[in-house]
Amino acid sequence: MTWTLIRLELARSPEFPEGSAAHAYLLRVPLDGHAIADSDALRAHPERAEVLRIWPDEPDQHGYLLHHRNRWIFSYAPGEADDEPVFHLETHPLRLGEYVTITERDGTSLCFRITRCEALAEA
Repeated sequence: MTWTLIRLELARSPEFPEGSAAHAYLLRVPLDGHAIADSDALRAHPERAEVLRIWPDEPDQHGYLLHHRNRWIFSYAPGEADDEPVFHLETHPLRLGEYVTITERDGTSLCFRITRCEALAEA
């Protein structure tokens, strides 16, 4: 298991035909040997699994990656109102160039491309 810093940038969409580096997430996540999110490592150190949501014209939002009710979510405050589900993180490898779908708070699903994967030194 390796804790990894991952940058997700908005992929092509009707609103952004070229994608958007300004719409991004930075995620610190434990990955197993197949680049799959490691739920056991997350349970052992949930405070380390952080997410930063970077959006133009909005303050950055700091939160956590959680594995809750058999799904992965980004959560920024207690309760479920701000949760953003991450599609198939339990089976989808997180490697450079791969894509991840995140459901925004308003219910819109957006596709993000992994543009950075950096193994972090163990603390």
